Amino acid sequence: MPPTPPAPTHAPGTRPGRPCRALLTVLAALAALCGAGLAQAAPVAAHDATSTAYAEVTGTAARPFATLDLEYDLLMKSAWLYGEAYDAKGRTEQLRQLARNADAVSEYVTGRFAVTRDDTACTARTEGDADIRPRGERPYAVLTLAFACPAGATGPVTVSSALFPDAESFVHSTRTIVHYDLDGARGSQVLTVSDPSVTAAVSGGQESHQIWEFFLLGTEHLLFGLDHVLFLLSLLIGARSLRDITLTATAFTAAHSITFLLAACGVVDVPAAVVEPVIAASIAVVAVAGFVRRDRTDNARWRLPTVFVCGLVHGLGFAGSLGIDESWSWELLLSLLSFNVGIEAVQLGIVAVVFPLLVLLRRSPVHRWALPALTAPIVIVSLYWLWDRVATSA
Repeated sequence: MPPTPPAPTHAPGTRPGRPCRALLTVLAALAALCGAGLAQAAPVAAHDATSTAYAEVTGTAARPFATLDLEYDLLMKSAWLYGEAYDAKGRTEQLRQLARNADAVSEYVTGRFAVTRDDTACTARTEGDADIRPRGERPYAVLTLAFACPAGATGPVTVSSALFPDAESFVHSTRTIVHYDLDGARGSQVLTVSDPSVTAAVSGGQESHQIWEFFLLGTEHLLFGLDHVLFLLSLLIGARSLRDITLTATAFTAAHSITFLLAACGVVDVPAAVVEPVIAASIAVVAVAGFVRRDRTDNARWRLPTVFVCGLVHGLGFAGSLGIDESWSWELLLSLLSFNVGIEAVQLGIVAVVFPLLVLLRRSPVHRWALPALTAPIVIVSLYWLWDRVATSA
């Protein structure tokens, strides 16, 4: 009598190859994300990342003022200063280096950030002492430029930025977020190498461009903001059904939209030294909690409030990336809503791609070890971020 063939190890109706391929796909993507996350927190000698500069342009069309927030070490490198300047740690030493190298810094900034009127450059000079303020995990130098536009010029003011170009090799794809309020002309714009200037015109007509630029900024912020991506993946791994992920994603969206708008409008102000470590801790909490709570009713009871609270904190992080420091206006609201819609678009895209793969894994025998294997690196990276951010802000 021929031997009985072994029983299939996979569940009826399930092909073992498909879940394994899904697992390998998700694991590979997660490994890349976590590796990038560890590299992101590690100190580097030169930047291999993007940077964002911030500019507030106010005053009158004849006498504009610009307040610039520029990443400290990148500014000192771009001004071709020695390592003791760009490697300086702590607010006191960084302020001393800015004062000591004020001429070189002023020459670099006034040569890269320009204001023109009637196609004629306005004369620029630095005013007052530079300051230092934290943005996220990095210190930024704050400088004020005063411009004197040509006498008799009557046209609108044009603001241009060529700060931190790719050719300097310290950073790539720099963006300058400009907010302006000049003689009743108010608005916001994202300046890039392909679109380096904005004209402050009362007549308007830039709304569609403004919407698109801030929408793209929102998509890039979530897509390349690894802490927010890992938080979303933690939500997806812990979700048990399409209803679960719909409710949790809605709670997260509602929460971060609330604090994002409040913080960007200046109603709420929480230091980045507090927000960034809490964001890292929230990733670990949500990732671990998805496996601690197994009962569906109990899961629903804790999950939505926890996700909502975490979303409130993440909204503060989103607001910090825009660097908005101005009073309420319809132009401000337009920028904020466009940025937020960009965030949601990427969030929905990640859910649409990842959740079906996770559903496939849950229906296979490998889910008992596959899902914890996906969660472990997220927890490790988030705890490392937590330690690094607390140590940096101490």
